[in-house]
Amino acid sequence: MAKELPQREQVPEALTWDLTTVYPNDDAWEAAFKEVTALGKQAAHLKGTLGANAQDLSKGLDEIFDLYRKLEKLYVYADLKHNQDNNNPTYQAMSQRAGSLLAQVAAQTSFLEPELLAIPEEKLQADIDSNSNLQVYQHYLESVTATRKHVLSADAEALLAGASDIFDASADIFNTLNDVDLPFPTVKDAHGNDIQLSQGVYGTLIESTDRQVRKQAFQELYRVYGQFRNTLASTLAAHVKMHNYQARVHHYDSARQAALAANHIPESVYETLVNQVEQHLPLLHRYVALRKKVLGLKELHMYDLYTPLTGQPSLAYTYPQAKAEVLKVTKVLGREYNSIVKEALNNRWVDVVENKGKTSGAYSSGMYDTNPYILLNWQDNLNNLYTLIHEMGHSVHSYYTHHNQPYIYGDYAIFVAEIASTTNENLLTDYLLKQQTDPRTRAYILNYYLDGFKGTIFRQTQFAEFEQFIHTEDAKGVPLTAEHLADYYGKLNKKYYGPAITNDAEIALEWSRIPHFYFNYYVYQYATGFAAATTLADKIINGKHSDRTAYINYLKSGSCAYPIDIMQKAGVDMTKPDYLQHAFKVFEQRLDELEKLLQQLN
Repeated sequence: MAKELPQREQVPEALTWDLTTVYPNDDAWEAAFKEVTALGKQAAHLKGTLGANAQDLSKGLDEIFDLYRKLEKLYVYADLKHNQDNNNPTYQAMSQRAGSLLAQVAAQTSFLEPELLAIPEEKLQADIDSNSNLQVYQHYLESVTATRKHVLSADAEALLAGASDIFDASADIFNTLNDVDLPFPTVKDAHGNDIQLSQGVYGTLIESTDRQVRKQAFQELYRVYGQFRNTLASTLAAHVKMHNYQARVHHYDSARQAALAANHIPESVYETLVNQVEQHLPLLHRYVALRKKVLGLKELHMYDLYTPLTGQPSLAYTYPQAKAEVLKVTKVLGREYNSIVKEALNNRWVDVVENKGKTSGAYSSGMYDTNPYILLNWQDNLNNLYTLIHEMGHSVHSYYTHHNQPYIYGDYAIFVAEIASTTNENLLTDYLLKQQTDPRTRAYILNYYLDGFKGTIFRQTQFAEFEQFIHTEDAKGVPLTAEHLADYYGKLNKKYYGPAITNDAEIALEWSRIPHFYFNYYVYQYATGFAAATTLADKIINGKHSDRTAYINYLKSGSCAYPIDIMQKAGVDMTKPDYLQHAFKVFEQRLDELEKLLQQLN
């Protein structure tokens, strides 16, 4: 009999996050909800006043951002409560109410940017110079006015903000279909047991050492997506049209330009990533060929790309053991960093074990006035150790930001977010390779790293290329039919994985199941972040004390400057290809060692 998951109330308190530090109880949340609802309505009196004088501008900005600070806190509480048990109707309702209030407040304050942009530049700077409180907002105001020509009138922006639920409808339909309504069949696991296929189960089965299990899971999954390919093409096409429409009405040349402009990222960063990855595809082809050789296959299929090349080593970690390892790894980042990690692990910032109804996967969450919480679904393996140290990277980044920046800069762009988490992963890999001398264990760690590199830098850049294709095609008026999407994706996949792979027909439908294609030029940041993290981890381990100081200063920066500038101060210029080239050198070095180890073992 399989062990049943516990109900939420059966999980030991010590293994759950403590949300009473956010609100002592649900009644306090209800009181905050009423307060924010009232403050949202009151915000209307600020409309038309922001450009009057420095004092009114200062007062208006304080009032609006105080409103958002309170709103964000109640949203985080409802979201975390909902995610700890999605079956709980009380927290289902709270989460939905918080989401609706978020959209409502966005509409109520949509006059903010248009009014700021209506203030002449010279007057705005004079107001800032004359008011010490406004000087705190200097970078924020610069970042808003930098997009002056792309912001519409207050009425037009209010209409667009009020329609956000409508604009997101295609993504919501995809998520509902993908997560709830797709009729996945029963398949066999490695022991011959019937198992209901799902997204999570597929992720496990595709790594199975039993090739028939991998093949069946792969074929059955894509058989289901194939049945709905026209519907899924329609939802994706509608979402792409929305991106292009939003870019067009805001006077951008393309959806990509609009998406990157949100964080003031030059498009050259995107183009440099794609160019460098394409130049280094022979390294991926070599790794794929090694996989084919080691697995002893006449034909290597797409469902053979995720099974480990070596047997599972004796690297299992209970959660207490993993906590100890994370503390050892993060010592290299200094006493202060290490103390924050210790506080997170010992003071219930982490929701550890899986329970019925709990959101799957892992993440770091929270806001300026809360702890940076971590959600896990712990299993005693190496992958979960990597997950813990990854999410801890996010949470410590948040902690440093919240304790060193005012609220207006108390968050950070996605562009820099993944760098903090992936740097931690790189530090863990280096630590494990220094600790482990057994050839099979080393080979497993190297294989794990190379697979992560493949999945993050190569695969996410492949996704980025596809994302650019679909937006460009729609902008030209080309219908995004299922056939057109599959034809391009199949060719792109063949280019990436090279001559050693048998390009299964099913893989041409992979676009139909990727949620990130609904996120609007999001995926490239995983690749740039992983590459930057490789360079930074090397500097932390092998560089000077000043390199570590520069890294900690990046963690403290929040959004007080543009992401590109923050990373330059940390020691990585992401407008140039150097950091990517360094990452590919590390990949090649570790591929060299893996090839030699596997030759010894075989």
